[in-house]
Amino acid sequence: MTQKADQPVSSQSEEPAWKQRAVERSTQAAKRRAEQRVERFLDAAQAIMAEKGTTDFTVQEVVDRSRQSLRSFYQHFDGKHELLLALFEDAMSKSADELRTTAAAESGPLDRLRVVVQTLFDSSRPDPTGKQAPLFTDFALRLLVSHPAEMRVANAPLLTLFTELMTELEEAGLLRPGFKARRVAALTMQTVMFNAQSSGQEGSHPLTSEEIWDFCAKGFTLS
Repeated sequence: MTQKADQPVSSQSEEPAWKQRAVERSTQAAKRRAEQRVERFLDAAQAIMAEKGTTDFTVQEVVDRSRQSLRSFYQHFDGKHELLLALFEDAMSKSADELRTTAAAESGPLDRLRVVVQTLFDSSRPDPTGKQAPLFTDFALRLLVSHPAEMRVANAPLLTLFTELMTELEEAGLLRPGFKARRVAALTMQTVMFNAQSSGQEGSHPLTSEEIWDFCAKGFTLS
């Protein structure tokens, strides 16, 4: 019997399930090894920055500290800039997670936003002991000027959190009419971080987290 013209030609049978499982297991193992190598490079860079108080180090120093190869480094990063960017993105993501947990302990939308603003302001200020955080004092400032698109990507988790909180405020009828939650979120986040990083330039009367919250809140709330 001949096959009808409108019937599809039978395709090859799918790979056996055992083969699919074997390939998946192999892929997962390779991914875990790659993740471990990346973490070792990141940890090495963090340790070097902590010792030097600056981002002025070489790729070779990171490779030597991690006890891995230069070839392995360039399999995962294009260069030093991409390594620092990975560290910065990771730090911003962790900061957003911590702030979200802090906010969750508050009962109302205004209180949740207040505690996030004040905590972010305090955590973004220069260390009073003079200890440097070069990833933020050196790299982040250069990134803002030379790679603004990369800075936006790095700040995305934090902006998402602020937008969620502003949306809650809007839904509760507490956001000033005509304001867009995401736009106000970006303005507030930038105001908090800029003033925190500039803290110490006001002489003997530096800004406090209470002042920065009062200033921001009067701009976007009805009260």
